[in-house]
Amino acid sequence: MEVDQLETMDQRAEDEPQLLWEPPGSPPSPALGETEAEAEADTEAAVEAEEVDKAPEKPRELAAPPRRPPPSDPEAVRIQAWWRGILVRRSLLFAALGALTIQRWWKRARLRALEARRRATLEAFTRKEWAAVRLQAWVRMWRTRLRYCRLLHAARIIQAYWRCRACGARGFIKGHYRVSANQLHLELEIVLGSEPCIVSECIPLPVKQ
Repeated sequence: MEVDQLETMDQRAEDEPQLLWEPPGSPPSPALGETEAEAEADTEAAVEAEEVDKAPEKPRELAAPPRRPPPSDPEAVRIQAWWRGILVRRSLLFAALGALTIQRWWKRARLRALEARRRATLEAFTRKEWAAVRLQAWVRMWRTRLRYCRLLHAARIIQAYWRCRACGARGFIKGHYRVSANQLHLELEIVLGSEPCIVSECIPLPVKQ
């Protein structure tokens, strides 16, 4: 017993911090106490970290869902399930019909918009083509009229020269007249070929009384 008591006392003496002797009148040194406290805190943190690292990882246990008690009336449960199925199918049918209606309306609206767009494009193209055709027709008409006027002017010039030449080859008429108080003296010389013809005539003038 005495030996055990001595060993325990030695262990307590080792565990207790050793106090350093300081002369009386000297101020206490706070640096030693702070360093010892920091060292103890670091050792405790290191020991806790080692214990946490060495601890075996426990697998997580999934909580089992609570078991429902068996129904007391299975027929009622079947009827309820059947009725719920009917309600679900009916709601799905209504949703499908609504979706089909919306899809049909949307397709019809898209077709109408596409048709209107095509019609507008066709009208614009037709208007442009018709304007281009009319401009081309006017230009062709103007060019044809200009060509016709040139040809007509040339034909008139040729006809005038030809008529003058024909008249010169056939003959010409030359004459003069003289007016007196009550008579008109007219002398004409007509040359046809090589034989001239001279015509002289006196025409009485009416006199007002």
